Amino acid sequence: MAVTVLIMGLFIVLGFIFRTGKASFLIAGFNTLPAEEQETYDKPALSRFMGNMMFLLALSMVLWLLSDLYDADWLLYTGIGLFCAIIAGMLVYLNTGNRFKK
Repeated sequence: MAVTVLIMGLFIVLGFIFRTGKASFLIAGFNTLPAEEQETYDKPALSRFMGNMMFLLALSMVLWLLSDLYDADWLLYTGIGLFCAIIAGMLVYLNTGNRFKK
């Protein structure tokens, strides 16, 4: 349970850091692009999106905590499913439609 709380805290802190727009270098794949290609992206919008995703992932972890507190395995499975669905949705959203190109 302590590990889950620690990871949730990390995700929330990362969410706030991303929301400020100053942590685009932490986004995997974006930081490996050449500098001239990075300039074609809207960094603040991409950072805000990643911050929102960190908050959603932390929120899904609340179900993990509740499963420990109430000893209900279905809450854990629901939380893991939600976590995976958020990640899958995020990847599809990021990689389709050139949403963050300037």
